[in-house]
Amino acid sequence: MIDYVATFIFFFAVIDPIGTVPVFIAVTSKFEESVKRKIAIQATLVSSLILLFFIIAGEVILNAIGVPLASFQIAGGIILFLFALTMIFGESKPDEEIKNINSSSETAIFPLSVPSIASPGAMLAAVLMTENAQYSFMQQLQTTLTMLSVMAVVLLLMLASSFIHRYIGNSGASIISRVMGLILSSVAVNNILEGIKLYFSI
Repeated sequence: MIDYVATFIFFFAVIDPIGTVPVFIAVTSKFEESVKRKIAIQATLVSSLILLFFIIAGEVILNAIGVPLASFQIAGGIILFLFALTMIFGESKPDEEIKNINSSSETAIFPLSVPSIASPGAMLAAVLMTENAQYSFMQQLQTTLTMLSVMAVVLLLMLASSFIHRYIGNSGASIISRVMGLILSSVAVNNILEGIKLYFSI
């Protein structure tokens, strides 16, 4: 059995549902409430399917191209760490992704599904947390369900976005995003160390 709380916190940090709220508000500012609900549901479904694809096929693809999972875990840990650093020291998730709205079509796919919800870090996390050699099928199923519960939180927060944003604003979402980055950086370092242990059979 997996640690549901730790897994939930990990996916919550890497997906960052709260950081998605300002992005959603900016994307849907010109739409009616009924359309906003449709966009929220569509964005959640698409991003969930993307992450499920990486859970199911991510490791298979790695094996097909001959990349050891230990190498991917180390590389993934480094990328997650750099991703976490951008959350902490760079532009926060809301600030960075709201800029994308001004230069692209305002759809549920971009920037909501990708890269706001199903970010590169979330895709890597989906593969690393469901490694076949380390986790049983039941544990992988539990991890998948935990990830989907985070996606449910994403949907709920988008549906309640107007109410939430009224209280925390962009600055509040930015602060929370940086805290999530700090949590994610510690998880990334642990992934690197675990990958090194696995590669060198320590």
